[in-house]
Amino acid sequence: MESTFLTGRTALVTGAAGGIGRACALALAEAGAHVYVVDRAAEAAREVAAKCGGTAHVVDMSDMSAVDALPDDADIVVNNAGLQHIAPVHEFPPEQFALIQRVMVEAPFRILRRTLPHMYAQEWGRVVNISSVHGLRASAFKCAYVTAKHALEGLSKTVALEGAPHGVTSNCINPAYVRTPLVEGQIADQARAHGIPERDVVEQVLLERSAIKRLIEPEEVAQAALWLCSPAAGYLTGASIPLDGGWTAH
Repeated sequence: MESTFLTGRTALVTGAAGGIGRACALALAEAGAHVYVVDRAAEAAREVAAKCGGTAHVVDMSDMSAVDALPDDADIVVNNAGLQHIAPVHEFPPEQFALIQRVMVEAPFRILRRTLPHMYAQEWGRVVNISSVHGLRASAFKCAYVTAKHALEGLSKTVALEGAPHGVTSNCINPAYVRTPLVEGQIADQARAHGIPERDVVEQVLLERSAIKRLIEPEEVAQAALWLCSPAAGYLTGASIPLDGGWTAH
């Protein structure tokens, strides 16, 4: 695969200031794309943009007017931004449930609603939705996150069907637990929810269902995203790629 096969393309990556989004932004830029680095963390977003030669867009993804003001000329969209809250359904705050749907479902929809016409006009586009193994399976205490990821899967497949006649593919990547601040930040909540010490969360909760007993690295997810934008993946659409260490093999 030619290293600069995305030269002349523009990519919009949400949640790009850290974790998976940052890794995706850097990988796409290295392949030649100009990257819109979208995140609410202003300083970190600008640092990533400077590092990859992209453009920072400081946006709170729960603010739909700000989301609607993002550029609409992206050839590649990576819907990655997300958040987590751990609680049983009967204790889950409704406002937190609504926030997670807004950031992880409505914002991707709004971004695609505005960028797909550009992709259709040029008869080429790539939509990469960073879903999760929780887009394919459920876990206790994560009702909002699991619901959002399942919804993102449906949005992705619908875009795949509508985009196919226009040269646009849409796929999901479904990693298990990734070594990111989002995952590391939920260890204490997981310990409380499961009634176990924090030191046991990684082994007993995060890695319990994976055959490969380690967290996946953000760069591994980014390489899958990059491949989905390559000529080699031009016939793949409407798919969900489980980078889950064997979780869904059970």
